Amino acid sequence: MNETTVTIVGRVISVPEYRQTANDVEIAKFRMASNERRYDRESGTWVDGDTLYANVTCWRRLAFGVNACLDKGDPVVVTGRLYTREFEVDGQRRWMTELEATSIGPDLSRCTVKVHRRKDVQPAAADDAVPSDQRDQDEIGERVAVAA
Repeated sequence: MNETTVTIVGRVISVPEYRQTANDVEIAKFRMASNERRYDRESGTWVDGDTLYANVTCWRRLAFGVNACLDKGDPVVVTGRLYTREFEVDGQRRWMTELEATSIGPDLSRCTVKVHRRKDVQPAAADDAVPSDQRDQDEIGERVAVAA
């Protein structure tokens, strides 16, 4: 209740780390950056503004998908619960922006992808109109190509 849910558009800036916990729960983590771009009327050009950096954590099936598909530099759209973690380094308080992802997708305005459906996930009702012989039957283990 009262969670802060946000969507951030940006790029993966670290190689995603994937592992399983002691209880065999899959987890993936990566850092992302979202750069503000704005038009400067005085110079007549686009300029970079502030950058938001966030650590993204993914659990279970989402972690599996991140491991299979994402790499450093990929443009993404991430939705999830935003929070700030406080910690101390050498006696100084610091804060870090964290995003516990509920959904991640490629930013199709900056790349193209080929969708590979997971065999263990039932297709949505809209997919029922597509004959099964026309659906992509590739294995999820293949990395989805992302071209910037």
